[in-house]
Amino acid sequence: MKIVSRDSSEITDIEIDLLLEAIYRRYGYDFRNYSRTSIERRLTQFLMDKKCSTYSEITGHTLRDITFFHELVSYFSISVTALFRDPFFYTALHDKVLPFLRTWPHFKIWHAGCATGEEAYSMAILLTDAKIIKRATIYATDISQSALETAKTGIYNLNTIKQGSINYLEAGCINSLSDYYQALYGAALLNTNLKNRITFSRHNLVIDKSFGEMQMIICRNVLIYFNQTLQNQVLELFWESLEFGGFLCLGDKETLWFSSVADKFSIVDEKAKIYKKIA
Repeated sequence: MKIVSRDSSEITDIEIDLLLEAIYRRYGYDFRNYSRTSIERRLTQFLMDKKCSTYSEITGHTLRDITFFHELVSYFSISVTALFRDPFFYTALHDKVLPFLRTWPHFKIWHAGCATGEEAYSMAILLTDAKIIKRATIYATDISQSALETAKTGIYNLNTIKQGSINYLEAGCINSLSDYYQALYGAALLNTNLKNRITFSRHNLVIDKSFGEMQMIICRNVLIYFNQTLQNQVLELFWESLEFGGFLCLGDKETLWFSSVADKFSIVDEKAKIYKKIA
């Protein structure tokens, strides 16, 4: 029998394929359609941090050690976030979306891929400023349990708060961010009334379904880590989860125009990537 020689890059591809398949079959988490470049970058960092010699070694530990698996999943979670990140986005929300939300006696907002929660809290603050927070139910979900635990505490370091204060003012907000937190041993604790408006829970965009009809869905700079097939799948999920006339907010590097639901949305703000469900 002839032995076929494989170069190291092809062997690495096989190892990664087997690892992702093992994760899916053992735990039900499906990373097989994530951007391959992103997966390889994060796995390489995990390999170095855990001092493993091969991806196959990671596969063995992942199959047998659930704690090890959760550590690995945390590397796949996207945690690039900030209070009032991209102030122009919140300006667009205030000017072009809140007037419509005011017409609903009650509305539901879903922050999908909320990471450590800063953007969900930013939304709660924006709605409080607008005096419509009591009408709102905010759901904030992420695949990473460790990120969600941080979000639930509502405690952030002072550098996060300082930058958030700058962003808040740049967004055109008229109050002070200091109205919404208390200093606490070198950190800041967001007010309880904000935390009480947000329900944090684990949700996997790849395999989980919608959990209700929403008036707004915010998923910013998460889709860029998926391949086009998975992006389309998630955008279809968002379309199904939105009430007619509801709003979808994506990240500044994302679009829905390639997707199967492109003709079912209209543009509200192109720069801020805010769309409205019309069909």
